[in-house]
Parts: sequence; C-alpha cells; structure tokens
Amino acid sequence: MERKVFQLGDIVQMKKNHPCGSNEMEIIRMGMDIRIKCVGCKHSVLIPRAKFEKNMKKVLRSAEAEMGADASPNDLT
Repeated sequence: MERKVFQLGDIVQMKKNHPCGSNEMEIIRMGMDIRIKCVGCKHSVLIPRAKFEKNMKKVLRSAEAEMGADASPNDLT
C-alpha cells in the first residue's frame, strides 16, 4: 500500500465531511498527533496520526507548491 505524503500547511481531503459540510482540512500541527483546521468553519481538531492517515483521501493543495508559485524569477539574485 502506498503511503500518502503530507506536510504542514497542506490542504487535504478527508473521507468524511466535517459537521459544517466541508471535507477540506488544513494541517496546522504535526507530531504524534495532527491538528487539522476545517477550511469551511475554521474549527480545529487534534487527532492521532494513525487515524488521520487512515481517514485522509488525498492532498488537494500542497504548501510546497504554493510557496514555489509565490516566488518570482526576480527573487533569485
């Protein structure tokens, strides 16, 4: 089984919707537990890493990709 790669700041899609109706969460803390914040209502939840990995579908927007998009070619002096 392939391990899903995620990092701090990523927006991920979960298998189940949050009670507000959104299934998009932002990773705001990582460790043995992972704190995620609902993109819809901004409520945050701390869940064990194993449960998070089981319930995460995919990474929708990577923080790394957004950082790369923000950098302009002129910044490389």
